[in-house]
Amino acid sequence: MKRISLLFIFLVVILGSCDRSSRGHLVGVQNRPDPYYADPPGMVFIPMGSFTMGPSDQDVAYSQTAINRTISIPAFYMDETEITNNQYRQFVEWVRDSIALRELEISMHDIKYERYFITEDDFGNLLDTAVIDWNRQRNLRWSNVKMDLIEMDSELILPDSERFFRRPEIDTRKLEYRYHILNMRRAASFTRAQRDSIPGFRASLVEWKKTNVYPDTLVWLSDFTYTYNEPMAQTYFWHPTYDHYPVVGVNWQQARAFTVWRTNLLNSYLAGRDRPYAMDFLLPSEAEWEYAARGGLANSPYPWGGPYIRNAEGCFLANFKPLRGNYIGDGGYQTVIVAHYPPNDYGLYDMAGNVSEWTRNAYDESFYYIGHDMNPDYQYEVQPGDPPTMRRKVVRGGSWKDVAYFLQVSTRTFEYQDTATSYLGFRCVQTFPGRDRADGRGASNVY
Repeated sequence: MKRISLLFIFLVVILGSCDRSSRGHLVGVQNRPDPYYADPPGMVFIPMGSFTMGPSDQDVAYSQTAINRTISIPAFYMDETEITNNQYRQFVEWVRDSIALRELEISMHDIKYERYFITEDDFGNLLDTAVIDWNRQRNLRWSNVKMDLIEMDSELILPDSERFFRRPEIDTRKLEYRYHILNMRRAASFTRAQRDSIPGFRASLVEWKKTNVYPDTLVWLSDFTYTYNEPMAQTYFWHPTYDHYPVVGVNWQQARAFTVWRTNLLNSYLAGRDRPYAMDFLLPSEAEWEYAARGGLANSPYPWGGPYIRNAEGCFLANFKPLRGNYIGDGGYQTVIVAHYPPNDYGLYDMAGNVSEWTRNAYDESFYYIGHDMNPDYQYEVQPGDPPTMRRKVVRGGSWKDVAYFLQVSTRTFEYQDTATSYLGFRCVQTFPGRDRADGRGASNVY
């Protein structure tokens, strides 16, 4: 009887395991990760759709750089506000801390820096090379690290000859973020046979970049020569009052570096929890930007509709230059806190006014005539020796110092990618993986 019971249990186990197998059929790889994709905090879901891209009103500048076209856009996320000073400061301080810890690692043999490093493995054996104790660093006050760097005469600290009132401060010229991009568009220009036959082809697609991340705070003086903007130059980026104001003084290269860092920051978190990587954060294409700015309103000149720039109570709906130069007529003097004015129907704030915004696209007057009607995207990586016109990037949205024409969702202009100004910021987008959230991918406020 006991043998019969054991045989029965054995058969149940065998049959149960067979039920979970493919039984020789095509069933795909099993136990794949959950496809759930949470809404990134601070971002708004923009559903896929088609819209008429191009002028909604007369071409005041008579530039003839845009025509009306029907464009289709896949679903994506977009930051509900422009990137703020405090958000960008997280990037700057991450770079600062990384450089500081790298310098400490060089001095790891000094006994007074032992607390920053792991020197033994889990079994008490000495490591060949000490490694930074990142878990400890998370709770470490920067002031302590800074004082240690001063003691070791760090290159990250300004030399005595450049200090004001002998205050030890960070040399912002040393805050460089190094990263790489993968030039997939170059790879796509070759056939599969060519890619396989060229030695080192994959390595040639990896392009390393180095960018100083600290904003140019002197743009408040260089943009407006004969005005008193010293207080803005001295305090705008670091003072807590301006934490939730849009970051300015950031050029296109710095904005792109921010998107790469933001992607890696999130993916590092997800990898530590054995979860799939997230989609890349990017600057928006100008088509994505215009589609999101319209908020689902067809042929409207402004994010809130139109044709007026005031609401029913007579209040201006954006921060710009109204009434022939009455800057404070809209409630602001220069930039204002983000989300101060009502959002559009997608829930996006300041898609017109406050600061203009970088897109990822290179500027070409004829792009509307040659671009695809499926999320058109023209990117160009500037090469040494290129003429200045190749350094132009599309700018959208109008700013606090612009007249109403530049607030229109269809108005396109440009700035050079190495240019930083007091009226230009950015926000990020993230492609949604799939058709729509109705495909079983839920939404939540946290990852």
